[in-house]
Amino acid sequence: MSPASDTDLSSLPARKLAAMIRSRETSSRDVVEAFLARIDGLNPQFNAIVSLVDRGEVLAQADAADAAVARGDAVGPLHGLPQAIKDTIPARGMRSTFGSPLFADNVPEVEAIFVTRMRKAGAIFIGKTNVPEFGLGSHTYNPVFGPTRNAWNPERSAGGSSGGAAVAIALRLLPFADGGDMGGSLRNPAAFNNVLGFRPSQGRIPQWPREEAFLKQLVTDGPMARSADDLALLLSVQSGYDVRAPLSLDGTVPDWHGQLQRDFRGARIGWLGDLGGRLPFEAGVLDLCHGALSRLGDAGVALEPVASQFDWERIWRAFVVLRQFSIGGDRLGVAYDRPEFRKLMKPELQWEIEQCRALTVADVQRALHDRTAWYDHLLELFGDYEFLALPSAQLFPFPVEWTWPKEIAGRAMDSYHRWMEVVTPGTLSGCPVISLPVGFGAAGLPMGAQIIGRPRDDLSVLQLTHLYEQVAPWMTKMPPAAQISTGK
Repeated sequence: MSPASDTDLSSLPARKLAAMIRSRETSSRDVVEAFLARIDGLNPQFNAIVSLVDRGEVLAQADAADAAVARGDAVGPLHGLPQAIKDTIPARGMRSTFGSPLFADNVPEVEAIFVTRMRKAGAIFIGKTNVPEFGLGSHTYNPVFGPTRNAWNPERSAGGSSGGAAVAIALRLLPFADGGDMGGSLRNPAAFNNVLGFRPSQGRIPQWPREEAFLKQLVTDGPMARSADDLALLLSVQSGYDVRAPLSLDGTVPDWHGQLQRDFRGARIGWLGDLGGRLPFEAGVLDLCHGALSRLGDAGVALEPVASQFDWERIWRAFVVLRQFSIGGDRLGVAYDRPEFRKLMKPELQWEIEQCRALTVADVQRALHDRTAWYDHLLELFGDYEFLALPSAQLFPFPVEWTWPKEIAGRAMDSYHRWMEVVTPGTLSGCPVISLPVGFGAAGLPMGAQIIGRPRDDLSVLQLTHLYEQVAPWMTKMPPAAQISTGK
């Protein structure tokens, strides 16, 4: 392998690749082969993409995509681009395991709404991206496929649950990817791998299949990419109302490609930091995030500390209760009651189900009230600030063999997800939240910062991201392993 050049197809933005395929400047076959070659060279070490589709089948789809262009057929915005769907998301006819032995051979006959939309937009599915078992925990490992390794240091965690997607994007195994987020699953792996992870407004991307359509509102699907422009492209395909998802937002998001440039002079970002000393952080995280976001000052954006008196314990308590209520009350709870299935569940999942069964109606009601109180407080804060900011994680990528960090800065973590408490204000807000790369710590490991936008103002978050790309020198940096070419 030789050093990568800027002309490698796998290094180009997704939007440019799609345009080149449509104009016949290149072919879908050439694009797909370029990514498959990188997967051949790097995926065995990093384990980002699993359940790879037969190569001949994938190339046949690429040839069909090229034939459609040659005939002058109308083609979609993702026409001819390779994609791999997160393994917690059902995709019709593709092995979808959820990282669990319970579903190791599962091939669903239905698929998520946004997967169908990507398929109709012309994406070519080449496999799935690896996840923690049932997406639980911000650390991607499972008994079916094993761990996904950090793109910058394979001895470290990739984060999760969209860890496979983040690593695949960072290593140029995919042009961009889908992800999902309940407790930071888009934001944490993006931070750990120096890419963008966008949790859009609640309801922006319809959730289906689902067992409950009206109450469980913590999980949101969303795009991951290396630029705001590519996020906008994928979001425009994934989003839009669907009658099967009654709380999905009306209308569709247009492709905001031509609207990303904006004058932000006078805009204010409220810095939440460590939530008034509540959260412990590994040394260097807070300074790295604050220093990176301060670069926006050259464009007239002020970063100011927020003096909030909100009781942050209410946010954590509400998140934990609503998460338990969501996880333990569905089909997983039914499976738990069968000993032969229970023994195949990771301890953290069993704990979630057991905690769910100890909840009372009063517990759930209080959690819903606390979430509402936090939203109301956010509206007050958004009267002064257009955005709020805080780190995307409380520590840098940790050793891959850990199950989860047991302490941060000397403070013990009392659950498998307490170390990710920093993401819960964004989750419970229902607002659009993005993780921006902010550089690297003393050990050369990446970190990210969250930007929370006003309710349903996804466009402004992407516009700020586009501005940030122009002042942040880390956005185009490639992991050492990615700085190779297969000679294609």
